[in-house]
Amino acid sequence: MEQKPSIWQRMGIQDWFLTSPDNAKAKTQAALTPDDVYNYVIAKFNDSVRELSFAGRVVFYHEYIISFNVEDYKQFLDNKQGLFGLIVNETVKKFYELLGQYRAAGKTVVPSSSKWVFRLVSHPDYERGDIGFIGKLMPGSNKKEENLRVTFIPRQTGIAQTFDISDDVMKAFNYYSEGYYELPYLEDLEYDEKGAVKSGKKYHARFETILPEKQFAGKKVEYLMNDDEIIVSGEDEEREDSNIFKIPTEWVNSPHLRIRYNKSDGKFYLSSFGELTILNEQDVPRSDINSPSWVELPVNSKILLNGIVGVNLFKS
Repeated sequence: MEQKPSIWQRMGIQDWFLTSPDNAKAKTQAALTPDDVYNYVIAKFNDSVRELSFAGRVVFYHEYIISFNVEDYKQFLDNKQGLFGLIVNETVKKFYELLGQYRAAGKTVVPSSSKWVFRLVSHPDYERGDIGFIGKLMPGSNKKEENLRVTFIPRQTGIAQTFDISDDVMKAFNYYSEGYYELPYLEDLEYDEKGAVKSGKKYHARFETILPEKQFAGKKVEYLMNDDEIIVSGEDEEREDSNIFKIPTEWVNSPHLRIRYNKSDGKFYLSSFGELTILNEQDVPRSDINSPSWVELPVNSKILLNGIVGVNLFKS
């Protein structure tokens, strides 16, 4: 069977970024350390400030896609479980420190997004010790026809190279829930040691939805799940309790969902009372409100209510 060329070969940059077959075994790569990853992301943040800022306004990336060799990635997950989260938190803390310095110097520091997003991923074409980076101003904002600006640093040379790739190339990257982190942007630039940014214990999850009505065009409705069980309801809902996630549209039934966080296994579960609920492209059976049937609700799920209103679930 003919071996398929790698994405780097198809792009004509195999010799630039990856070790050739002749010398791949001649040199043993040192394992990536947490400090390597931390310093690398900080360097990319500083690069974005230098490249994107203008007229006294500080502009910077809000989404950071950091890619590793498969074995390096697996080592972090297996032997250093939870370390990615700590690195992300310390990284955001440093971001705020640097942005505070710009603001103190009279620069305008206004975010282009309300959150920080980190995706730590693996790719089969990366060699041990390789680390790559893709940055975005607004998470998820790139259109398919646009190219992404990518910086890749092979451990063999330590020399950064930058190039454009099609968004289609991103399909080859593997994403894992363990490597996805989403943190709110704090306008006061004060890192909250006891809040949700560090501990993730302030709320169970965050829900985000975009409504079809014209008055909500371009706006998102967000809800933080603080209670162990909540009700998702539509515009006819009259209750104002903290466990009521009211989505102000006629396309959502009142009530439509019950969502429960089970502390014993750390998982979310969903029960549907609405006319139609689709969870990750699978129909959810409709339950009797007095006798709910529960299905597991994975983190980063996409829920579609009555074929119109989409709701995304993100872990705190």
